[in-house]
Amino acid sequence: MEQYEPDSLSAAQTAAIRRSLTSGRGALTRRSMLRAGGVGALTVGGLASLSACGIPPAKREGQGPASTDASATEKTLAFSNWTEYMDVSEDEKSRPTLEAFAKRTGIKVKYTEDINDNVEFFGKIKPQLAAGQDTGRDLICVTDWLAARMIRLGWVQKLDPANLPNAYANLSAQFRRPDWDPGRSYSYPWTGISTVIAYNSKATGGKKVDSVTQLLDDPALKGRVGFLTEMRDSVGMTLLDLGKDPGDFTDADYDAAIGRLQKGVDKKQIRRFTGNDYTSDLDKGDIAACLAWAGDIIQLQADNPDIKFSIPSAGYITSSDNLLVPAQARHKTNAEKFIDYYYELPVAAQLAAYINYVCPVDGVKDELARIDPELANNTLILPDKAMAKKSHAFRSLTSAEETAYEEKFAKLIGA
Repeated sequence: MEQYEPDSLSAAQTAAIRRSLTSGRGALTRRSMLRAGGVGALTVGGLASLSACGIPPAKREGQGPASTDASATEKTLAFSNWTEYMDVSEDEKSRPTLEAFAKRTGIKVKYTEDINDNVEFFGKIKPQLAAGQDTGRDLICVTDWLAARMIRLGWVQKLDPANLPNAYANLSAQFRRPDWDPGRSYSYPWTGISTVIAYNSKATGGKKVDSVTQLLDDPALKGRVGFLTEMRDSVGMTLLDLGKDPGDFTDADYDAAIGRLQKGVDKKQIRRFTGNDYTSDLDKGDIAACLAWAGDIIQLQADNPDIKFSIPSAGYITSSDNLLVPAQARHKTNAEKFIDYYYELPVAAQLAAYINYVCPVDGVKDELARIDPELANNTLILPDKAMAKKSHAFRSLTSAEETAYEEKFAKLIGA
C-alpha cells in the first residue's frame, strides 16, 4: 500500500509525542495547561493512524470534496472539542453560550468533549475521512499542525465567506494568514496559544528577565533557567532571539538555534528542559526564569504575585487551535453559523472570560471588561497592538524536515 508523506512518523517524532504525553502540553486538560503542535497520546491506535500505510485521500492540496448539506432541513450540529474548552455556568449545569446559540438559531448542538490529544483524535476519524465517509462530526477543533495536515490531504471543506461576516470582520490580524491556510479559507481559530518568558521576581532579586539572550547568558541565572521540551517553542523563541523569522528559516538557521541552546546546556546555564512541570519550580523559585505558556502564568499569578512575564523585543511564538468542517460533514452551513456566532463580540468575551486563552477576536475588550475588567486588561488574553505585532508562528514543516529537526532537538535535550 502507498504510504503518504504527511502520515509517517519517524522515531524522533514518536519521541516528541512521548515527551508531550508524559510532561508536555499534550498530557494536560485544556483549562489547566496548553499543548504544542505535533503532539498527542502515545497509543497503539494513535501512532498507527499516523504511521501505517494509508488509504489514498479523496483529493489533495485542500480540495476537500463537497458533501450534501442538510442544514436547511436538519437543525442540528455535532461539535467535537477539547475538555473544559467551553464556558459553563456557575452551577455547572449548563453551557450558556451554547444554549443561547440553540435558542437563537433553532440549531441543536451535540457537544462532545472527545478530543484528548491531536494524534489520538486523528486516529479516530482518519479511516472514515480516507474512505470518503462522514465522520459523524460537523465541526472539530484541532491544533494548527493537524489542521494543516487535514487541509493538505483534502479532508476539510472550504468555508463560505457569506456565512461568516463576523468571523471575517473580527478575526485578529495576527491570526489571519497562517502559511497552512492563507486567508483562512478552511479554518478559523478557536483560541491562540502564546509562548513567552516567565520569571519569579523574588528569585531574580527583582531583576526583570525579558530575552532569550538573558536566559542563556546572564550569570546570575546560571543553573536556574528552564526551556521547554516542545521543539517549536524552544527553537522558535531562540530563532527570534537570533534575528531569524520562525515563519521563514533555513536549515542553517535551525542549526544555529540548536547550537545556541547547546551552549546553554554545556555551560550549565539551563537547569533542564521541561513540560508543564516547570510551574512548581517557578512558583518555588528553583527555576528563576524560563520559557512558559501564557495560560500557566495567569493561573500562577492568581496565587503568587512574584510571578511575572515579559514579551521579548525580538518577539514570541504563537500557535492556535482551529475550527474545521470535515469532508462529508452533513451540516456545513450550520457549522459556519456556529463559527460566526463565536466571533460576535459579546459571545467571544463570554468564552474568553471562562477559558482564559488568547482570544482571536478583535475589538472584544469592552465586552470583556463588562464581565471582568482585570481579564480585559490582561495582554495574555487580549494582546494589545504592540504585543500582537511581535507574534510569530512557527512555519509548517515537511515530513523530512520534521524528522531531521526532531532528531537534533532530541539529542540536545537528551531525550
